Amino acid sequence: MKDLLIMNGPNLNLLGKREPEVYGSANFEEILDQIKADMGELLLPYRLHYFQSNHEGALLDQLHAVGFDYLGIVFNPGAYAHTSIALADAVRGISRPVIEVHLSNVHQREEYRRHSYLAEAAVGVISGLGWRGYALGLRYLIEQFGQKI
Repeated sequence: MKDLLIMNGPNLNLLGKREPEVYGSANFEEILDQIKADMGELLLPYRLHYFQSNHEGALLDQLHAVGFDYLGIVFNPGAYAHTSIALADAVRGISRPVIEVHLSNVHQREEYRRHSYLAEAAVGVISGLGWRGYALGLRYLIEQFGQKI
């Protein structure tokens, strides 16, 4: 249980290229470096893993694969947050906590982005804080659940 996962859903492989005015100009490898630098020694006892897929089934498989063993998951489901009951059910079905993260503030965007099926199953949601949302989600998991290791 010293493992943490950051998981990204569809189109997040295009970070740095896709709508930089909304999502920023950094790709996820650069964001991951920022997260690690921001968190510093807090991450040292943990192994941080990263997974991204544009395919709902692959995201489901990953939740099932790590959702009983890892300390927790910080998950940016992208557009699947607004459409996928299957991912919400997977989050409910695993025993480890999931924090939902969105780079942009979904409540300032199109109406259809304002509801998340995943939010109903996650322990918390962070929206609109850019890459720092991932770091905050990881910090919460470590502070709330890390001492139970």
